Amino acid sequence: MTATAREVTLDVPVELRFTAAGSPLAVRHDGRIWAVAADPVHWFDRDAWWETRGTAAVGSGDLVSVEYWRIQVRPGSSNSALRTFTLRRDPLATRWLLESISDGGPAR
Repeated sequence: MTATAREVTLDVPVELRFTAAGSPLAVRHDGRIWAVAADPVHWFDRDAWWETRGTAAVGSGDLVSVEYWRIQVRPGSSNSALRTFTLRRDPLATRWLLESISDGGPAR
């Protein structure tokens, strides 16, 4: 029998606090503060805008870059097991979404 990480998909708004260098420091989710406990992974993906929007006004900005952070967190300053949060900010959005949570190490 092999152990597998359990992942829950959410897409719920969260508050994200960053360091002065621009990396995630902590996340407020479900009334708790989750401290980042390992180096975060940052990337961008492309939105399939043609499936969701008909046209865009000139000067609308970047309508295709979806920003992601994958972070390992634990509640406050506890020594509990790490959980992996995948965070997403859609094009032109001002809020971050907690896309998924998985137990254990980072999902690949």
